[in-house]
Amino acid sequence: MKRVMHKHKTELVDLETPEITAGGPDGPELVPEPEPEPQPVGEAAPEPAEPVSRAEFDQLKGERDQLLDRMARMQAEFDNARKRAERERVEFRDIATGNVVDQFLPVIDNFQLALSATGNADQLRSGVALIVKQMEETLQRMQVNAIPSVGEPFDPRVHEALGSVEREDIPDQHVAEEIRRGYRLRDRLLRPALVRVAHNSKQTSE
Repeated sequence: MKRVMHKHKTELVDLETPEITAGGPDGPELVPEPEPEPQPVGEAAPEPAEPVSRAEFDQLKGERDQLLDRMARMQAEFDNARKRAERERVEFRDIATGNVVDQFLPVIDNFQLALSATGNADQLRSGVALIVKQMEETLQRMQVNAIPSVGEPFDPRVHEALGSVEREDIPDQHVAEEIRRGYRLRDRLLRPALVRVAHNSKQTSE
């Protein structure tokens, strides 16, 4: 009975005794066991990755290849759609330009006839006036109209002032002269009218 208790006590002492290594002349030194590294706060210990079977790997690889192929097809379709839209835009612009030019071809024909005609200055002037009238009618068919200027109140939205002139026969801040005619397409301003504005000192002094 005593031997059994002594043996059990010896085993308990051996389990609690730390590991030792050869030390210096004073005897063996105690080597403390390494402490576990602390885990960062809020982070869980990484779990070991589960192994993937060959069948699952092949399935994932097939799905990836399908996605890549679909992305390549979508990119090709997008490029084709962009090129098609650009081609249609160029064609539409060419058609619109052709329609405009077609309406002005008769005007050019009349200018060429006027240049080749023989006559005095009055006859040439009358011919040019008819061509200008024809051009204005062509513009009106395209819904392009001239901006009224002379005698109208100065409007900075449609008039661009080149300067002012002293005029007593025109109300102050009204257009006295038109240097360059302005035009608008429907309600859209194509270019403002270049004008000189009247300064009526008689009216301003009253």
